[in-house]
Amino acid sequence: MISEQAWADAELIWDFHQMHHEPRPCSVAVGLGSHDLGVADATVDLYQRGMAPLIVFTGATSPTTRARMPRGEAVHYRERALELGVPPKDVLVEPNARNTGENIRLTRALLEGAGRSIDSVLLVSKPYEERRAYATARKFWPEVEIISASTPMTLNEYVESIGDPKLVIDMLVGALQRLQLYPKQGFMVHLPVSSSVLVAYQRLCDRGFTSRLIDAQMQQQVTPKPAL
Repeated sequence: MISEQAWADAELIWDFHQMHHEPRPCSVAVGLGSHDLGVADATVDLYQRGMAPLIVFTGATSPTTRARMPRGEAVHYRERALELGVPPKDVLVEPNARNTGENIRLTRALLEGAGRSIDSVLLVSKPYEERRAYATARKFWPEVEIISASTPMTLNEYVESIGDPKLVIDMLVGALQRLQLYPKQGFMVHLPVSSSVLVAYQRLCDRGFTSRLIDAQMQQQVTPKPAL
């Protein structure tokens, strides 16, 4: 059972993770690969609403997606987009990225190699990854405008889609830890975190929502990668 306080803390962090940007037409929509095909659906929806003339899906596989997406996250996302009616010429695939920094850097390189002129990006992710993805993009692609987007949904709706409330809260907590840790390691720009969000984060950590935290030993193994 999730206590009333823990749920309130999770809802506060869920809301914080979202950038609350208003979608507008951009040069390209970039869908960040993950286990969640809803990212592909949200990217296609933005394309079909005229928000971008081109889609890039980026992502290889990970331990959590290898069984479900054996051909790679970006490839499966592209297949989903074609099923939804997007013309093949309007969907590019970046199949090698294994983390958010690589998603951004390799997508940027792909578009530059294709001779595409990009001044703005609709960056589509899972709802609780919006802020982390935005901070990463500002680090590795600072010259373009970044508009964050995801499937509009409440925390309760997302929990129902995953089926495991503790896992979802663990992921919210883990994403917030990375927002505090990764700027120091050169992986993203620093974005301020309010004191109320930090208090909620600490309460959830104290209550054991910690399976997605990076421990001290793992932190020491992480070394920054240079930007392109």
